Amino acid sequence: MNAEPTRRFAKITDEALDALHLRKNVLIENTAEPWCYEATRDNIRHYAHGIGDDNPLWCDPGYAAKTNFGGIVALPSFLFTTSRIISGYVGGIPGVHAMWAGADWIWHKPVLRNQAITTEAWLKDLIEHDTKFAGRAIQQIYHVNFFNPDGDLVAEADSWCFRTDRDQAREQGTKYSEVRARPARVYTDEELARVYDLYAAETIRGATPRYWDDVTVGEALPTMAKGPMTVTGFIAYAQGWGGLYIRANKLAWRQVHNHPGLGIKNRFGIPDCPERVHWEPEFALMVGAPGAYDYGPERCSWLTHHLTNWMGDDGFLRRATCKIRRHNPEGDLLFIDGKVVRKFEEAGRKLVEIEQSAVNQDGELSVLGTGIVELPAR
Repeated sequence: MNAEPTRRFAKITDEALDALHLRKNVLIENTAEPWCYEATRDNIRHYAHGIGDDNPLWCDPGYAAKTNFGGIVALPSFLFTTSRIISGYVGGIPGVHAMWAGADWIWHKPVLRNQAITTEAWLKDLIEHDTKFAGRAIQQIYHVNFFNPDGDLVAEADSWCFRTDRDQAREQGTKYSEVRARPARVYTDEELARVYDLYAAETIRGATPRYWDDVTVGEALPTMAKGPMTVTGFIAYAQGWGGLYIRANKLAWRQVHNHPGLGIKNRFGIPDCPERVHWEPEFALMVGAPGAYDYGPERCSWLTHHLTNWMGDDGFLRRATCKIRRHNPEGDLLFIDGKVVRKFEEAGRKLVEIEQSAVNQDGELSVLGTGIVELPAR
């Protein structure tokens, strides 16, 4: 009889899940400090640049002053920086890996330059799944509300992580068995030219209004490229977003001291954060991923970037969903497409619904999304 393989990591337990169920619909007190309290010029720009978005409405005060907003506004996905909960800071199952996997956002008002944002959050639901990635997985869903200094609700969102058994994912997961068997991809200049041509052609609608009257069902949005995925790119996102566990020296020690299950020893025997799956390929493989990979909120922000480029300054993104379907490891390319599936009116608003999907260089589905955009009428 074969002995069970030696475990490296903690596992999901029924006791932890029972305790988590008691937290459902209870307002979370003393949430972790956000990366950004205010939507300052620099904070907005750093986040926008972290996803590769150079829209002058977010980044150029002179340009933004001439718009209906009268100044810089935050891009919709900037709110990821104002709440650790929405970004995947989940608790209750110590030492078990958490992978951010999706969100459902609703925006009510724009976030203006220098506005401070406050939040409230609670655990909304726990759903058990059987997955190819790791077998048993727990979907941990949180709800977060976002308020401006006047107490107005500017946005609300559900987001979810999947808690997975790292040992199970590494030893028995089948989702990436074919990917691991492939030789490392080395791109030719001709292959890279496809994504570079899309970057060169990328258009920001900007000051030219896109009128609801002119939009047709079935209309395609321009393909948006992201990648090639590099650790440099993942770090660029972390600079704007803040990361969940990236700490140095005394603050890193304090974090591990307060949360012992968080620190996982690296090759030097030093407890380090699980977030290093995004820049340390060896550790990513240990948790069952195909290699160092992009951030989930980053990919969600790419989808909203696709929508805001299309809608222009006079549009307003009312709702967006994101459902991640696979990792984007270092070396991947991503191609985001969308099409208009519905035009409708609601509460006096002229609205357009858009379906999105993105595939990698091998045509494998990476993420699904939807958007509802309010547009001006002629």
